[in-house]
Amino acid sequence: MSSGSSTRQRGRPRRIASSVATLALASGLLAACGGDGGKPELVWYINPDSGGQVAVAEECSTDDYTVTTQVLPQDAGQQRIQLARRLAAKDPEIDLMSIDPPFTAEFADAGFLAEVPQDAKARLEEQGTFKGAMDAATWKDKLVVFPFWSNTQVLWYRKSFVEKAGLDMSQPVTWDQIIDAASDNDAKIGVQANKYEGYVVWINALIAGAGGQILEDAGEGIDANVTISDDAGQKAAAIVEKLASSEAAPADLSVSNEGTAGSTFGSDQGSFLVNWTFIWHNYDETAPDVAKDIGYAPYPQTVEGEDSRPPYGGIGIGVSAYSDKKELALEAAQCLVSPDNQGKNADITGNMPASTAGYEYEALQKSFPPELLELFQKSVDSAAPRTITPYWSDVSGAIQNVWHPPRSVGDDTPDDSATFIEDVLKGGDLL
Repeated sequence: MSSGSSTRQRGRPRRIASSVATLALASGLLAACGGDGGKPELVWYINPDSGGQVAVAEECSTDDYTVTTQVLPQDAGQQRIQLARRLAAKDPEIDLMSIDPPFTAEFADAGFLAEVPQDAKARLEEQGTFKGAMDAATWKDKLVVFPFWSNTQVLWYRKSFVEKAGLDMSQPVTWDQIIDAASDNDAKIGVQANKYEGYVVWINALIAGAGGQILEDAGEGIDANVTISDDAGQKAAAIVEKLASSEAAPADLSVSNEGTAGSTFGSDQGSFLVNWTFIWHNYDETAPDVAKDIGYAPYPQTVEGEDSRPPYGGIGIGVSAYSDKKELALEAAQCLVSPDNQGKNADITGNMPASTAGYEYEALQKSFPPELLELFQKSVDSAAPRTITPYWSDVSGAIQNVWHPPRSVGDDTPDDSATFIEDVLKGGDLL
């Protein structure tokens, strides 16, 4: 995929430039198709990471084909837009793609994805692929992507801070407790609250932790029942409002993302952080004293005494229905999501495997404490996925518009967002 830049011929006659361009295009097409007896090239569009997907692509290149990678934008929404535009045009040059779970239903409903073969599905089940990962990869009872990694959030804390605050982290803690502890001790809490998908991930986890969900009957499409204004939505809004108006809110709360929240946690005012699994090794080289001070616990409870529902994230590998090398791509996808390759990717990136077998990867076992790996797996099992609907982009955008900035959240926010979601879904309003 192009990065958006273009190369221009300057100071040459137009006819020569045109001939060069024509030859270059012809050569590119031959190379892409394995012309002149060359090996076919399978192009995998990947989300940015620290090298895990490139390493796995090299591992799965064979004598019959080569797997190459093209990097998508950092922002998940922009990843969706770039892929959707190409797929809507039936572009045959996309073979494999890394897809964020919220967009799987949308792509599958549009007919963009090849179905995962039954023998490959059986293999995924045999390697202990998590139920949440399989559910997120399924649309209308068909498995449409190969679960690759399944991420979740846990509560990271600074050991020195909880000792100072007198908190017992061996017991479940609530959002109210950690906000109060940070506020009373001149500390800040790291969350994701910028106007982007990460903020909706937090809101969804808060609602699920109170026993609710954003939508019910999502299979009804635009006629789904919008339930964000129910009691669970009110409890979620109360937590966002409490943090945003407290001394525990960092100055950059309204623009905070995974990276900035990690910086807050690593600062002198660091206390608690909800973030993905990569945090464990995030400070090894840059802040070793912080790395030694990190503790971990289950995601905070929305309601005291009720199990938390941490966020679910991850990546599934889809095969384009329009690829002119679809059978080879389906074969390669099975290699990419093998337990060893899930483990290799996790060891490099910190993004955890989508299967129990992937967690057995030897290097991964050495990189993380056993009890932390156990917490990751338990958290994935209890995680709350975002609603599986082809209209998720509209739902998410509507929530972001109403719930942002966090300091604006109040008693009316859940009702206002429910009305806006319904209007957007039924064409009565625009994002």
